[in-house]
Amino acid sequence: MASSINILSNINGFCNTKPSFGLQQRKRMVVVRAETINPEIRKTEEKVVDSVVVTELSKNITPYCRCWRSGTFPLCDGSHMKHNKATGDNVGPLLLKKQ
Repeated sequence: MASSINILSNINGFCNTKPSFGLQQRKRMVVVRAETINPEIRKTEEKVVDSVVVTELSKNITPYCRCWRSGTFPLCDGSHMKHNKATGDNVGPLLLKKQ
């Protein structure tokens, strides 16, 4: 019985040496480092922004985040500007444009 509990504990990302009836929860933290996201694509451009034309959209333009720093992810909130300034990167949003 103890070995099955330890196996379950290891699957959940931690190890118990003693058998227990309840699985313990550990808080996980995500750390975002200030480093470039775009190491090689179109580095001659000030900001890499691509557009896709879509026929069925509710708005004329919908920007999607590609820097992973947006507070409104998956939508772009302009956080890439601060990221680009801090790292020298040139990442920008993906724009979906209504046809």
